[in-house]
Amino acid sequence: MGSLCRPLSHFLVRHSPIPQPLLRIPAFGPGLRPRAFSGGADIAHEFRFFRVYKDGRIERSHQPNRKIPPSTDPSTGVQSKDVVISSEPPISARVFLPRIRDPARKLPVLFYVHGGGFCFESAFSPDIHNYVSTVTAEAEALAISVEYRLALEQPIPACYDDSWAALQWATSHADGSGPDRWLNCHADFDRLFLAGDSAGGNIVHDLAVRVGSGGLEGRPAEVAGMVMVHPYFGGTEDDAMWLYMCPENGGLEDRRLRPGPGELQRIGCRRVLVFVAEKDHLREVGARYVEELRKSGWGGSVELLENEGEEHCFHISDLKCDKAVGLIRKFASFIKAN
Repeated sequence: MGSLCRPLSHFLVRHSPIPQPLLRIPAFGPGLRPRAFSGGADIAHEFRFFRVYKDGRIERSHQPNRKIPPSTDPSTGVQSKDVVISSEPPISARVFLPRIRDPARKLPVLFYVHGGGFCFESAFSPDIHNYVSTVTAEAEALAISVEYRLALEQPIPACYDDSWAALQWATSHADGSGPDRWLNCHADFDRLFLAGDSAGGNIVHDLAVRVGSGGLEGRPAEVAGMVMVHPYFGGTEDDAMWLYMCPENGGLEDRRLRPGPGELQRIGCRRVLVFVAEKDHLREVGARYVEELRKSGWGGSVELLENEGEEHCFHISDLKCDKAVGLIRKFASFIKAN
């Protein structure tokens, strides 16, 4: 990551909102592929995933890839479809249904939030679609993969709030009277699992705290567990990037970057599984999250697993490698064990 043109302290407390010229620049779009930055002068800020010029232009470090439509996987029988959760703000999701072996048996629910540095990727990209479909088949769970609004076009906290709105929409089906037939007929909301990779892991932590603070009271739904794969938290060189994307922030001790004991105690489930990767720059912050959760007085059980010799989110781009297969099996067994 290149050096910042301004010190980290510039971003700590309520810097001015993202300039309107930047918001008018078309983004490359979700589901992005890495590429090199172009050369250029007059750089105002440079981060891992994007560069901001003094005139307000933005250059992302990833090229777009295509979105793919929902489909049926002939090898596993997993079906998928897209649903609109809200038109304003625009929030949608892709829902995955595994092969139904017993129509009378309800399925656990996997509520999944994708990663991408809060500013790229999509629930509809090939990588995320194939990953969630694979987990759906292995876990025999109904999955809801959220399409939230991305920074920089929508500054943080839009991604957190959109994901929370999607979770509320999902749990509106807990009594069997929601708007989606698949969820009404097949979902067991007593076995609801939150899961996310990278930035998505950070977002589902926020969701779990909202649940534990009473956010789903009055709904017959219970979060049974949470899975975080290579989660993002504060304490790395990416802190300035997050603070830039979140103009209204609490500095380096913002609860979303560095959740304290009081927040960790409010996590609204009793089981947590965290994966870290040996060669990931986020390895230490993921391990620290587990350590601090154990010391917080939360009272649930948390397991930490390390993917030896692997980089950040290796499993999403290569689902068939041995270690990715092992990760997905462990992920699925965590859901099945409930």
